[in-house]
Amino acid sequence: MLLQLTISNFAIVSFLELDLRPGMTSITGETGAGKSIAIDALALALGERADADSVRPGADKADISARFRIEKLPRVKAWLSEQELDEQDECILRRTLSREGRSRGYINGTPVPLSQLKALGALLINIHGQHAHQELQKSDYQRGLLDAYAGHHQLMQQVSTHYQQWRQLSNERKQLQGEQAQWQAQRQLLEYQVAELDELALAGDEFPILEAEHKRLANGAELLNDCQLALNVLADGEETNALQLLRQGLKVLIDLAQMDNRLSPVQEMIESSLIQLEEGHGELSRYLDRLELDPERLHEVESRLGTVMELARKHHVQPAALHDFHQEITTQLAEMDHNDSRLLELDKEVEQAKEQFLQAAERLSQSRQRYAQSLNQQITQSLHQLSMEHGRFEITVTADNDGGYSPLGIDRVEFLVSTNPGQPMSPLARVASGGELSRISLAIQVITAQKVETPTLIFDEVDVGVSGPTAAVVGKLLRQLGDSTQVLVITHLPQVAGNGHQHYFVSKDSADNDTQTRMQELDEHSRLQELARLLGGNKITANTLANARELLVD
Repeated sequence: MLLQLTISNFAIVSFLELDLRPGMTSITGETGAGKSIAIDALALALGERADADSVRPGADKADISARFRIEKLPRVKAWLSEQELDEQDECILRRTLSREGRSRGYINGTPVPLSQLKALGALLINIHGQHAHQELQKSDYQRGLLDAYAGHHQLMQQVSTHYQQWRQLSNERKQLQGEQAQWQAQRQLLEYQVAELDELALAGDEFPILEAEHKRLANGAELLNDCQLALNVLADGEETNALQLLRQGLKVLIDLAQMDNRLSPVQEMIESSLIQLEEGHGELSRYLDRLELDPERLHEVESRLGTVMELARKHHVQPAALHDFHQEITTQLAEMDHNDSRLLELDKEVEQAKEQFLQAAERLSQSRQRYAQSLNQQITQSLHQLSMEHGRFEITVTADNDGGYSPLGIDRVEFLVSTNPGQPMSPLARVASGGELSRISLAIQVITAQKVETPTLIFDEVDVGVSGPTAAVVGKLLRQLGDSTQVLVITHLPQVAGNGHQHYFVSKDSADNDTQTRMQELDEHSRLQELARLLGGNKITANTLANARELLVD
C-alpha cells in the first residue's frame, strides 16, 4: 500500500507530504483547488510522461517520491529481485523533472529508466480516472478488464508463448520461401557447374603439383643433356674434371701440412669438399639414371592443366582457387537441398505450432466465458443498486475467425448493456445517457477492482453524473472496497466522501502573486463542516450539519 507521498515544486504545490493509511480515503475541496494535483504527481512518480511546465514557477526542478509497504506483495518483491534492485519491506519510487525538461527516475535510490518505473508502478497502483468510461468503450480495454478480473495470467502466458512460436516459425518459412524463389533460377546453373567440377575432381593441392610436373616433363631433354654435362665436369671427363683436380690439390696440401701444421685446417676443408663432391656426383648419377623422357605423360599433364585453366577462366577465378570455388558452390547447392527439406519440416511445424496456439487460445476463451458469466451477474446487480432497476449487463466473448489472432488469443470481447425494459442489448459505446454511462462505468470499475491484485486503487471523480440515493450506494461500494484494499477517492459528492475511513481537504491560497495548494487531514468536526459545505455550499446551517452527521460513516 501507499504509505507516503512527498511532492516538491510541482505545479502550484510548493511542498506537500501526505501520510496515508489503509481503507478508503476521501479527498474533497473547492473547484479549482487542485484536488487532482496529488494524483498527477503520483502518476509522474509511476513513470507517466513528464511536462517541463509541471515545474513550479521559480523552481529549478520538481521532485516527487512515493513510499510503499510491500512485505505482503510477492509479485512486487519478485519483480525487484529480477531487476536486481534493493528488495526490502518498503519501496520508494522517485521522479525528478528539471525546468529544461530533463527527467530522472529512481527505485530505492537506484537510477532506472522510466520504463522500469512504469512497470513497477503498474504492480502498485491502479488509477481510475474521471474519463475512464471513454476508455471503457474500447474493445481492447474491455478485454483487459475481463482478463484482470479473471486473473488467468498463466493461460495468457501460454497463449502468448505459443503465438510467438507460431509466428517465428511462419516467418522462417516465409523467408525460406523467398530465398528459394530467388535461388531456383540459380539451381540449374549450380547443378551444372558442380557436376562439371565433380568430373574434374581437382584435389586441393593438385594444381601446383601439376605445374611442377609439367615443367619437369617439358624440359626432359634439356635436363638429360645438362645433367650429363655436369657429371663430366665434376668427375666423368676423361681429360680433366673437378674431382681429379681436387684430389691433386689435396695431395699437395697433405705434404705441405706435414711441413707446417697451420695448413691442417685447410687440408680438412678440402677433404670435406672432396667428400661432398663425391656424394653430389653420386646423387646426380642416380637422378640421371631415373630420368626418362615420357611424351605420353607430358600430354596427359598438359591436357589436365589445360582443362583446369579453361574452367578457371570460365568461372573467373585463378586456377589455384578453382578447388575452393568448387567447394563453395557445392556448399551452396547443399544448402538449397537442405532448405527444401527444411521447408517440408516447417510446413509441419507451423501447422503444429498453430494448433497448439489455437488449443491454448480456446482454453483461455473458455476461462473468459466463465468469468464473463460471473461478471454479468455482479454488474447487473450493481446496476440495480445504482438506480438502474431494469439495467442488464452482458459480456460476449466470440472467436474472431477472420484472422484476428494475436498474443492475447482469438477472442473479441464486447460489453453489452440494456437500460430499459424491452430494449435490446447494445454495445456499451451506444448507451445514450451520459449519467447512465458513468454509473455503468463505475459499477464495472468497482467490481473488477475487487479482483485486481494491485494493492492501491485511486478513483478520480469517477462519480461524475451520479447524485442523490445513487451517490450513497456508490459511497458504500467504495467503502466496502476499502475494507479489503487501500482506496483513494477524489469526489465532490458528500454521500461518497462521508463513507471514507479518513478524509483530506484540498485548499488553494493566493497571496503576493503566489498560489499554493495544500492538503490537510480533517478531524471529525472538520469533516462535518466539509460535508455540510458539500451539501449546502458556503452557507452552513444546522440542517446541513444534521444531514452531514447522517452521511458520516463511523
